[in-house]
Amino acid sequence: MTDPRTFVDWFFRDPTTGRLTVAQPPNPAIATWALAHIAALAWDERDVELRWIGSGALIVWAADELLRGRSPFRRVLGGGVLVYQVWQLSS
Repeated sequence: MTDPRTFVDWFFRDPTTGRLTVAQPPNPAIATWALAHIAALAWDERDVELRWIGSGALIVWAADELLRGRSPFRRVLGGGVLVYQVWQLSS
């Protein structure tokens, strides 16, 4: 049987540097999502437009993580967020 620590190491570490890559400083797409989310709470009359902007930013972030994530965890997270955002937009 494989040691569970080996799986955890593989899942959360960047294979090129060996560093943990669970979280990184915010990037422009996450910052756009956060600003749109905060603005939607403040301006009810623009709620729909701001939610679309936020969702678009999260889709960009998720696709980037899915394709270029530095660890399997980040790729899985990106894929999950992408599926959820597309599902939310289609319903």
